[in-house]
Amino acid sequence: MDLDRIFVLGIVLIAFSIPSAVSAYSDWRWPKAAVVMVILGVGAIFYAVQENPGVYSLDSVDDVIVGVVGSFVNS
Repeated sequence: MDLDRIFVLGIVLIAFSIPSAVSAYSDWRWPKAAVVMVILGVGAIFYAVQENPGVYSLDSVDDVIVGVVGSFVNS
């Protein structure tokens, strides 16, 4: 799998963990699924950054996301 896709997958996992955490807290439950998604997302992002040092920065994140979404749409 392409490292850009792994990076974007990590961002998506972290984004999806937010509603899960809010739902768990509103029902007075422990947010197990949200914690697992955050751990997997951070791990994916960390792996992509370690394999491509210096490629991912705050300025390039939007370009990476658009590139990955564009590759899915065009294929």
